[in-house]
Amino acid sequence: MPTIVTHAAVPLCLGLGLGRKAIPPRLLLAGIAFSMLPDVDVLSFKLGVNYGNILGHRGFTHSLLFAVALPTLALLCHRFFRTGLLRIWCFLTVSLLSHSLLDSITTGGRGVAWLWPWENTRFFAPWQVIKVAPFSLARYDTPYGHAVIASELLWVWLPGLVLVLLLRWLREKGMLNV
Repeated sequence: MPTIVTHAAVPLCLGLGLGRKAIPPRLLLAGIAFSMLPDVDVLSFKLGVNYGNILGHRGFTHSLLFAVALPTLALLCHRFFRTGLLRIWCFLTVSLLSHSLLDSITTGGRGVAWLWPWENTRFFAPWQVIKVAPFSLARYDTPYGHAVIASELLWVWLPGLVLVLLLRWLREKGMLNV
């Protein structure tokens, strides 16, 4: 998995690129929270749940069903976000799906249970370029931890910055009306 902070990159970059009018601050904060939420499953380790169990890491909270159901439930609070239903659902779904996508392009773990409950297979993307992050904070102050951070900067944050700049440029040129 990428670090929990890097999971926030996708909604953060989209929100900054599209601007406050398109993605109001409350929706942006919810998107950031949604992008990090699937890793609540790491608590299952403390409860003795096996990694490969559907309740384990990268299990049902990383599935497409979860990524569609949770934003749909969030629509019950649509007034809180101060924008349209479709925009809320799309932004929260993309934010949540980005977590599983980023996990699927890491160099470790057991894959992502995208198709749960229809199938328990764990999947990776065809390419794995992000070094898998350690669970222990102490391991970030090691050469491997530094390599993880460099990998995330290269494969997530740098493209995110390019996206922010592109979206802002498109807005300024009037080619993106959101």
